[in-house]
Amino acid sequence: MSTDVGKAAVATRSGGAVALALAALSAGGFLATAIWVSSRVEVSPELHRVALFVHLAALVVGLGAVLVGDYSALLWLTGRASTAQMLRDIGRLHLPIWAGLAGLVGSGMLLEPQFEVFATRVKLALVAILLVNGIQAMALERRMVAAGPRLGVALVLRGAVTALVSQGCWWCAMWIGFTATQS
Repeated sequence: MSTDVGKAAVATRSGGAVALALAALSAGGFLATAIWVSSRVEVSPELHRVALFVHLAALVVGLGAVLVGDYSALLWLTGRASTAQMLRDIGRLHLPIWAGLAGLVGSGMLLEPQFEVFATRVKLALVAILLVNGIQAMALERRMVAAGPRLGVALVLRGAVTALVSQGCWWCAMWIGFTATQS
């Protein structure tokens, strides 16, 4: 019986790895498409204004949801929320986080990015890291749910690293975008 459980765990992990790889490829394809489109589309001043509004709204939605998720994790770390509450909160936030990211990438391609500028390339790298980190964060959440109420040290550390990478990418990309509009 334990052999069957072990085989099921391996099958689930390898199926999860395939799903993660496909998600990463899709995210990479989405980002590559946005870059391609942005280099070929002529943007009117009106469309630029609309894209800027959508970009800012998507930032509020995406980063706002990330902050709520991290706040929920901090409540859990301080014993003010249960593991189940934290994971339920985080699970509900995937949609607004991904909607925010999609909105940022989609509207960003209409903001006439300057690809020859190093900061723009750094921002694109941060977005790519954020996409991959988000995909692995969803897998991490599933592992935490499966682990039950007592999360091991390895899962907690992986969660902390995931949160730090996420916060770093969001805030650095936002700073680059802000400074680009000031010049």
